[in-house]
Amino acid sequence: MTEDLSYPIGKFDPANAGQRTDNIKAISDLPLNIANAVSRLSEDQLDMPYRPEGWTVRQTVHHVADSHLNSLIRFKLALTEDKPTIRPYYEDRWAELADSKMPVEVSLKIIDGLHSRWTNLLQSMSDADFARRLIHPESGEWTLEKLIAMYAWHGRHHTAHITKLRERKAW
Repeated sequence: MTEDLSYPIGKFDPANAGQRTDNIKAISDLPLNIANAVSRLSEDQLDMPYRPEGWTVRQTVHHVADSHLNSLIRFKLALTEDKPTIRPYYEDRWAELADSKMPVEVSLKIIDGLHSRWTNLLQSMSDADFARRLIHPESGEWTLEKLIAMYAWHGRHHTAHITKLRERKAW
């Protein structure tokens, strides 16, 4: 069986999204997991794509910071507004901006701080809060329960891009 370099842990499947406590733990654990994944990589290694025509390791770390910043804001909008319509963004274009060439430590600090805040928020939420909804113009209506499962997967997904590259290259 050939390894799927685009989806090393498989595609997100809401039917197998896991339990809330596991998803919150994945959000809590991501800063350490992604920092460990890039630990001791050289500049050349950070600038290597994790797959042909894929983002570099550096771009991937910056993407996680960008994406999860957007997610925390989306959570807060859904908790404070009635079924808000959120704004999508062109993540591929964001990955080409100058800040995606900065040292990964910049985004690792962002991920650490925002995941600390996000975990605190998630741990304070009630069942009714997790049932709150938002509208994504491209993918429809999401509950916060389903959204936290998707972002738990998202963090594991991009961390696996890096760790699988390290395994293939024996770094």
